[in-house]
Formats: sequence, structure tokens, C-alpha cells
Amino acid sequence: MTYRGAVILGVGASLPGRVVTNDDLAARLDTSDEWIRSRTGIGSRRWVEPGTSTSDLAVDAGARALRSAGTSTADAVIVATTTPDRSCPAIAPDVAARLGMIGVPAHDVAAVCTGFLYGLANAVGLIASGAARTVLLIAAETFSTILDPDDRGTAVIFGDGAGAVVVGEGEGAIGPCVLGSDGTGADLIQVPAGERYFRMSGKEVFRAAVDRMSDVALDALARAGLGPDDVDHLAPHQANRRICDAVARRLGLAESKVLADLDAVGNTAAASIPVLLADAAATGRIEAGDRVLAVAFGGGLTWGATTLVWPDVTADFGVLGEG
Repeated sequence: MTYRGAVILGVGASLPGRVVTNDDLAARLDTSDEWIRSRTGIGSRRWVEPGTSTSDLAVDAGARALRSAGTSTADAVIVATTTPDRSCPAIAPDVAARLGMIGVPAHDVAAVCTGFLYGLANAVGLIASGAARTVLLIAAETFSTILDPDDRGTAVIFGDGAGAVVVGEGEGAIGPCVLGSDGTGADLIQVPAGERYFRMSGKEVFRAAVDRMSDVALDALARAGLGPDDVDHLAPHQANRRICDAVARRLGLAESKVLADLDAVGNTAAASIPVLLADAAATGRIEAGDRVLAVAFGGGLTWGATTLVWPDVTADFGVLGEG
């Protein structure tokens, strides 16, 4: 068996049209724009309208990534999500069918905010083994549908959105994907059995996120034969700005190297890294040949990191129903 390397061939992202500002939330919660910004770095977020599903966002982001890659199909489809349309079955087969790919293997990945990196490891593995030549990886979330509207600790943080990449054969662009988990912390980020709303223990999560993201980022760099000085851009999961900044300091990276879109979209969970990359590519903040360090932490507990040499692609970034 010949093992193959993997590269990103296309990237896309889709956001809901509805913008929810901090002032909108402050009108019904005991909070303010200043309080939210100072603790999270978030100014607004996008939430879906009633009737819009996670799969709707996934299909749009997937179509955009395929268009970016100059193709209309892939050999496999992976969807990373915490908010599937239903608990059973997985949404990936439905998303694949809506994109015209009936018959291809399709499955979901559930690793909460680390979902994109877990899915990327899956995609790279399929290509490395020869099971697929191209994989469409989508991360999509409608976290607004599982937020307690009266919980100030979570309602102000999360947004909805989807990001996608087409991964294909190629040498050297996607580095080793380093993943980890610790189930003893499962209660820190959860939707309790039989309940509707998402719960998070903020202080404990903050400490664990900074520690785990810093450690796994250094591990991914070492396995790729790199050091922090080789990094052009840090693409951290957009948990909140204080976590992102703390990780950058631990790694010795200048603030100017930290990519962020928190101010406009909030924490989009599994979708945050691909949405961030699509946005940064579309706005020229990252360019072909730049070396990117992507790192995430999420429920499970889970964490992961990898390095990317950014490809020469045109990102397709837009609003659901537009373009």
C-alpha cells in the first residue's frame, strides 16, 4: 500500500444572515457590551433563523469549498458537529446527497470544538491509506439552538456557522495531526442527558483550554520538525480572546500572528477554525506559502493541533442564501 500526503484544495464558509449584537443580548440579560467584550472579545455573533438547520449551513459551506477547489464532488464526506439536525441518523449522508454525492461514504464526527481537527485527521487518514483521493470535510454548528437564553455565561459566547475544506493528495502541506482526550473532564462541557441546554464550567474550562492547547501546539510543531519561530499565523479555536492570547503568550508568538474573527462571529464551536481560515484567506490575512498552526480544545475533553502550509486557493466566504 502506498501512503500519500494531503493538502487543502479548496476552502469555503457560510454564516447565517441574522446578526445578534451585544446590545441585543444586554436588552434581556444582566450584561453589557463592555462586559462581554472585556471577557470574551466578542462584539456580535450570527444566529440562524427558526427553520434553518445545521445541515443547511453545512451544504452551503460544502458547496463553497467544492467551488473553491474547482470540483463538484469528492470521494468521501465528513461533517463535524455538536448540533446535528437529529440525534439519529448522522447528517453527513444527507449533506452529501444534497450536494449530489449519493453513494459516497459519509459520516459525522463529534468532538465539540475540536471537531474540525478530528475530522481533518480522519480525512488525512483516508487519503494516506488510499481509501479516498479527495475528502470534503465540513464543520457546522447551530449552537444558538441549544443555548439557555437566560444563561449569561454561554448565551453571549456562541454563534452559528459552517466552514469546509476539500482535502486531496499532495506532499507536505498538512503536517501531523496531534489529538488527545480526557474523559474525566466530560462534565465540564456538556448537554446533560435528557436536557436541552448546553452547560459549561467556565473557569475550569479556561485553565484546561490554555494548558492543553499550548501543549498540543508545541507537540504538533515538534512532530513537523518546526518551532514557534517558524509559524506565520496561529489559528486558534475561537473560544474567547483571553484564551487565544494566553496560548500565544505560552508559545512565544506575537499578538500580530494571532488570527481572530471573534469580534464578528463569536465562538462557532467545531466550525471556528475553518470559518476563521476562510475569512483570513478571503481578506488576504493569510497568503499562499504561509505556515499556519491550528489548535483547538473542546468538550470530551478533547484537543488537537496541526500545521498547514497555506495553499494557493481562492476562499469562498459568504452568507447563507447569498452567492
